[in-house]
Amino acid sequence: MEILIVLALIIGAFFLLDRKSWRHDTPPSESQVVEPLRPRPSPSPINRPPPPVARQGTRLPQEEVVFGRAYVTDGDGLRIKGEEIRLFGIDAPEFNHPFGKKAKWALLGLCKGQDVMAIAAERDNHDRLVARCFLADGRDLSAEMVKLGLALDWPKFSGAIYDRFEPPDVRKKLWLADARQKGRMDVWKKFEAQQQARNTAKAH
Repeated sequence: MEILIVLALIIGAFFLLDRKSWRHDTPPSESQVVEPLRPRPSPSPINRPPPPVARQGTRLPQEEVVFGRAYVTDGDGLRIKGEEIRLFGIDAPEFNHPFGKKAKWALLGLCKGQDVMAIAAERDNHDRLVARCFLADGRDLSAEMVKLGLALDWPKFSGAIYDRFEPPDVRKKLWLADARQKGRMDVWKKFEAQQQARNTAKAH
C-alpha cells in the first residue's frame, strides 16, 4: 500500500512538471505579444541662418519669421505683412541725411520683385522687429547694404559680423551714422540746425 502511494506521488509530480514545460513551449497569443519599444528618430536639423545677436529691446519668447514682399521705408527699414522691421546689425543714414535717399533706393532695388525672409529674435524700443533679412538666393540684406557703402556695421549689436564688408573710408562718407554709433549726438543736432536754417532761408 505504501509503495502505491509513493508511485502515485511520483507520477503526479512528473505530470505537473511536464505540463509546466508544455505551457512554456506554447507560443503566446496575439493579445499577449508586446512590441519592443523603438527609439524615436531625432528630428533633422533645419538649415537656417543663426539668430540675431541680442540688442537693446524686448527679447521674443522664440524666433519670429516673417516672409513675403517687402515695402522699403528707408535704408535699414522694411515692412512685411504689416510688420515694421529693422535690419539687424547695421546703421544706414536717415532719409534726410546725406546719402539717405540713395540708401533707400538701393535697398528698394535689392528687394524689388522678391520675397524676403525676416528672422527676428527681438523687438526694439520702437516696437519694430530686429531681424536678419534674406533674399531667395540667400543674400543677407544687411551685408549687401554694407557692401554698397550705404550702411555701416554696428558692432555693438552685430558682434562686428559685417565689419569686413565695409569699403575703405566709408565712415568718413557716412559720418553722421558714424557719429551716432559713437554717441556724438551733438554732431546730429548741429547738422539738423544747419539744415533747418537753410530751409528757412529758402522759404524767404
